[in-house]
Amino acid sequence: MTTPDAAQSPNAATRAKAALKRDPWDLPDVSGLVVGVLGGTGDQGRGLAYRFARAGQKVIIGSRVAERAQTAADELGLGIEGAENAECARRSDVVIIAVPWEGHGKTLQALRDELTGKLVIDCVNPLGFDKRGAYALTPEEGSAAEQAAALLPGARVTAAFHHLSAVLLQDPETERIDTDVMVLGEARADTDAVQALAARIPGMRGVYAGRLRNAHQVESLVANLISTNIRYKAHAGLRITDV
Repeated sequence: MTTPDAAQSPNAATRAKAALKRDPWDLPDVSGLVVGVLGGTGDQGRGLAYRFARAGQKVIIGSRVAERAQTAADELGLGIEGAENAECARRSDVVIIAVPWEGHGKTLQALRDELTGKLVIDCVNPLGFDKRGAYALTPEEGSAAEQAAALLPGARVTAAFHHLSAVLLQDPETERIDTDVMVLGEARADTDAVQALAARIPGMRGVYAGRLRNAHQVESLVANLISTNIRYKAHAGLRITDV
């Protein structure tokens, strides 16, 4: 008698081989997705909202206070809307988490139901600061992205957009942001979608960088970039060579 597992295994092997042969730059069309930005009133969130709206995405800024979100949306223009966090999450196909690390866990716990089924992109960097500069913190779960995955079991959590300059993102005179975005996640369909979103911003490229268990070192690298930017008075990003 053939078991279900035995009957399915050849098909699974075939699909796995086909996935490996796929062109890694054959990415989906994400132009119709609504992008929500939780923490969209902060510098990083505002910058990402502005860039995606400028690229033609429908964007909703989320905040704990709807009026603050709407004020930020009105300042940015480009058809961006503002809403309280829960409404922003409900109305969005993709939700970017750009809240301060200190409020990360509490924010996600409160939005567990609204984020169920959503593609979530966590770009939060757990950092501390002292007289010697920025340094990486290690959350109990391993990283901010892994904390998000633990708190949002019904969401499709990815990690990306950690190494972007908020100054460049918000600068209307900057036409291109020439940088790579390291994208991490558990499902290829999800990381492909995030890569495709990154590619909507001129000059930007999303590059797959592994599963969520590798998010800590990606988040931590921001502390190094802060030191680089202070020393050289720059807005440094990353480029991955030979890809």
